[in-house]
Amino acid sequence: MQLRRKRFDHPDEVRAVEKARIELVELGEVAVGRAVFQPGWRWSEHVKPIVGTESCQVHHLGYVVSGHLHVEMTDGASLDVIGGDAFEIPPGHDAWVVGDEPWVSVDWAGRRLFAKSPREISDRIFATLVFTDLSGSTETLNRLGDARWRLLLAEHNEAVRTEIERFGGREVKTTGDGFFVLFDSPARAVRGAAAMIDAATAHGLTARAGVQAGEVELEGDEVRGIAVHAAARILGAAQPGEVLVSTTIRDLLAGSGLQFADRASSSCVASMGDAAWRPSSASAELSASRHASGDCRRARLGQPSRSSVIPEPSSHTSFARPSPSGVGLRLPSCRMPGVFRYS
Repeated sequence: MQLRRKRFDHPDEVRAVEKARIELVELGEVAVGRAVFQPGWRWSEHVKPIVGTESCQVHHLGYVVSGHLHVEMTDGASLDVIGGDAFEIPPGHDAWVVGDEPWVSVDWAGRRLFAKSPREISDRIFATLVFTDLSGSTETLNRLGDARWRLLLAEHNEAVRTEIERFGGREVKTTGDGFFVLFDSPARAVRGAAAMIDAATAHGLTARAGVQAGEVELEGDEVRGIAVHAAARILGAAQPGEVLVSTTIRDLLAGSGLQFADRASSSCVASMGDAAWRPSSASAELSASRHASGDCRRARLGQPSRSSVIPEPSSHTSFARPSPSGVGLRLPSCRMPGVFRYS
């Protein structure tokens, strides 16, 4: 972090589409944008043909300098944002300028990818994927009741989105009580996942995360690929409070400052939903040899304090690919993953 300033009259990037202009300045990991939408501009008319989604899938957070914008969500909710308003607009909306005055805003979330086509972003990219969810959410819901739980979950999600933006992530979707996020680097992904777990802890909740890297295909607002399934399975093997990462991530993080320790389990159970797969004996031997050679790791940010005690995971939280006779995909790149436990 450093002291710096930039000006919109000398932006790092300018993106112009019909009746709209976006100016971006990069402040470290944060992209701040100034948007100018001319009278007659409408997302579904001028941006939808570019991005190819039915609604705007970008999360916006900013301040209106001048003008009047009307926003309609796909669920029917609507909002008018005018000069002097601070605003937040979730993904899944259409919007248009009202009146004869341009709508001008300054945004600190949501302009980095706005009005970029899938080809500009690249329809097949190498990315780091993070899945998170909340541990014990059903018990918390039963204890708090529906109304208090919804309020707590909304506050948690707002805090998590702040961390996603801070670490340069792109929210793909929410998954009930969790998130699916893309990052452009493994280090940002692991640190971002740790910050997301911190955000949950600050709200009295316990989260976990799974991290994998690989090529994914972007199809509108969908992200597809084997890496997506791998990251979801890694999440399923994570313990509360953990960021569980594949050895692919471990290898990519060499020299990043993250430290690793062996995971003390050679029993290989991978679960997804209600199904579980145990490896064949050959796979078990391979997994055991990997364990013996230190292929299974636990990472920590910085040095642990003397008072920090990190219990070893149980044999039921280790992860391995399914056996050839099992149901599901073979994921050879997902050997026994490392564990990042944030405490």
